[in-house]
Amino acid sequence: MYKKSDQLLQRALESIPLASQTFSKSLTQYPMGVSPFFIKEGRGSKVVDVDGNKYIDFVNALGAVTLGYCDEDIDKAVHDQMKSGVIFSLPHTLELDVSEKLIELIPCAEKVRFAKNGTDATSASVRIARAYTGKEHIAVCGYHGWQDWYIGSTGRDLGVPHGVKELTHKFQYNNINSLEMLFQEKEIACVIMEPMNVEYPENNFLEKVKELTHKNNALLIFDETFTGFRYAIGGAQVFFNVIPDMATFGKGMGNGFPLSAVVGSSKIMKVVEDIFFSGTFGGETLSLAAANAVISKFEEKHVINYLYETGKYLLEQLNGLIADKDLGDIFSTSGHPSWSFLNIKEQEKYSVFEIKTFFLQESFKRKILSLGFHNISFSHTKQDVDSLIAMYSEVLPMIKLHIYNEELLENIHGKILEPLFKVR
Repeated sequence: MYKKSDQLLQRALESIPLASQTFSKSLTQYPMGVSPFFIKEGRGSKVVDVDGNKYIDFVNALGAVTLGYCDEDIDKAVHDQMKSGVIFSLPHTLELDVSEKLIELIPCAEKVRFAKNGTDATSASVRIARAYTGKEHIAVCGYHGWQDWYIGSTGRDLGVPHGVKELTHKFQYNNINSLEMLFQEKEIACVIMEPMNVEYPENNFLEKVKELTHKNNALLIFDETFTGFRYAIGGAQVFFNVIPDMATFGKGMGNGFPLSAVVGSSKIMKVVEDIFFSGTFGGETLSLAAANAVISKFEEKHVINYLYETGKYLLEQLNGLIADKDLGDIFSTSGHPSWSFLNIKEQEKYSVFEIKTFFLQESFKRKILSLGFHNISFSHTKQDVDSLIAMYSEVLPMIKLHIYNEELLENIHGKILEPLFKVR
């Protein structure tokens, strides 16, 4: 089933660490022996692996594809721009066009600076905050990329200087006391957080975070790399009506083309004139052309509403299944309809990673590409969602039965996933 994938994996391991350029696409997330590892092509909501297996894709390039693979309107905009050039010796007018559109759509945006991925943007926002406030310590909540300032606060901190680790401090989502304690102990330059990930904010949590942050003369940064172009074009700050000082965007903004942005108030973003945040490909035109077309299509086709309604239907069906089949002791759901999660609960006899390995093995067999989360795109149809639910209807009760009979491990045919650092 995965003969070519397995062959290519062995070849890749000889030249590429973990056989992938992206951690979340590597064999750390896909169990060896029961997973596809290389994709050949994608169109709409479907992808085809190198062995010719066709899947409905709910990973969607880790959420970067919000409209669907090879969207005709986006591809046309990119192809048209390609005829005129990709990168130049001076800025291109597309930088102006996209900046002005983002300022119009994102409440906190008065100035914009482009980069290529989410880590670029979050790291730049932290440097801006440190320069603006004159303070060094950072409070974080959620996932913010691979740079030292953040990853040093996780269990994946090998290679990060100790002095850098000491400057970043975690607080708990929906626990304002955990943030208050940090402010009591440290001179915090900024709070950078995902405004929502698996949980909805409770008891005016976001409002309280903003109030506490400003009370302590720090800046509030929303990492909207994921929530932007899903909750609203302008992100969770629009959805929840809580406006930060700065925000970072990425992923869905280019429907797969590499583009990110730091946005914020003019007085704060003026610091960019004095710090060093610069890159040769910061004004690359193909990604900007893609973003320009993405914004237009989102507005014209009411994409945000479609993502919400499609994801809502998915969650209704999945929650109904969990209730009807009495699966609540093993599974639950969380998240926003456009970005939701199937949560696996630790069992007495089996770990989450053992259960997840079996789950992935069986979902791939049924031609569903999923890692237990649902990154909805504009190309997903009701039929796609029904196919996903059909897979869940078969696999989730099967997992419960194997756990009850204490035979789960005997039915796993690949390498069991190993624990990694938890970010959400």
